[in-house]
Amino acid sequence: MPQKVVLVAACALVDPDGRVLIAQRPAGDRMGGLWEFPGGKMEPGETPEQTLIRELREELGITVKEACLAPFTFASHSYADFHLLMPLYVCRRWEGVPQTLEHSALKWVRPKDLTNYPMPPADAPLVPMLRDLL
Repeated sequence: MPQKVVLVAACALVDPDGRVLIAQRPAGDRMGGLWEFPGGKMEPGETPEQTLIRELREELGITVKEACLAPFTFASHSYADFHLLMPLYVCRRWEGVPQTLEHSALKWVRPKDLTNYPMPPADAPLVPMLRDLL
């Protein structure tokens, strides 16, 4: 039986010190307590860039311009009940200070230290690629 494909866009926000922002999923959510790259499900008719502009405003209270979102890599992962396809963008410029509007915590982490934070199975393979980039 074919699996439902879920499209999610994610973003690695990188600060001037080369640290990456990760966000902790709330305890009651699916995969609660795990750390992830901010982003979310693409709505019908949205591009990944439009999704990230909307989601980063909703989740973190920051404004991102499409020109500042650079496509980097993607994750393709089968969970028990769906298949996740997730492009990961890198962003180094935004307006505002990231806040925890939907997550339980935010953390700026050096790329070499990202493996110290448990992540969902789809996010984890992205860490070595980010480490190599930064």
